[in-house]
Amino acid sequence: MQTYEYKVVPAPARSEKVRGAKTPADRFAQTLATVMNDLARDGWEYVRADTLPSEERTGLTKRTTVYHSVLVFRRATAAAGESEAPRRLLTADAPAGKAPAVQIETGGAAPAVQIENGGAAPKLGAALPEARQDA
Repeated sequence: MQTYEYKVVPAPARSEKVRGAKTPADRFAQTLATVMNDLARDGWEYVRADTLPSEERTGLTKRTTVYHSVLVFRRATAAAGESEAPRRLLTADAPAGKAPAVQIETGGAAPAVQIENGGAAPKLGAALPEARQDA
């Protein structure tokens, strides 16, 4: 699974003077493109633009809500060593020693399972014939 780191930068509030841009919208678009291209050169991928509220103090006791426009960028952070860590956490170590031998007997209504070498599981025998007839 790929992981990302995020960077949030304030959107430009004013447009710069750009040669060839005649309208304010053209100048603002060119300023925005410059910011996005500068971050793209450093490996950041543009995700979205958001307007978020921020409570700021005005005066000594009064607070007002101000809205800020921000640009959200991301870039991948997964390295070869980091992708191996989750896999190691999910695997269990093998228990020490040999596994007990299992012997299955097929005589009777149900097979009986016997575990040798002192296994922790109980020994099971054939099912009782009376119990099977009632069911």
